[in-house]
Amino acid sequence: MIIGIGIDIVELERIRSILARSRKLPERILTPREKAQFDELPPARQVEFLAGRFAAKEAYAKALGTGIGRHLSFQDIEIATDAYGKPRIAAHREREVVHLSISHSRDYAVAQVVIERLEPFKPSDPCHS
Repeated sequence: MIIGIGIDIVELERIRSILARSRKLPERILTPREKAQFDELPPARQVEFLAGRFAAKEAYAKALGTGIGRHLSFQDIEIATDAYGKPRIAAHREREVVHLSISHSRDYAVAQVVIERLEPFKPSDPCHS
């Protein structure tokens, strides 16, 4: 059963502009593992990578219904890839499957997350009150 859907879109020029002024954004958005991947990329690809990860984390937070803030930070969410290069949320809640798609165009990065509960929904479940 689908329990959450989130989507986010990021303008690449916005990320490019922020990176030109300060290199602090990657440390704020990316986990140490993601940052290591980011550092190995050429500058043009770094913008796409960072925008895609930002969009994916925002989409996940929206699907959870919390947003990024006091209870969930960018550092709590890690985007990894499977053996085929498919992106996935590396740490998520038990009893749930998280579907993630990230796409890029020349100007934008977009991500969509669908969270699916593995067990049937129970109205008494405290997660949905």
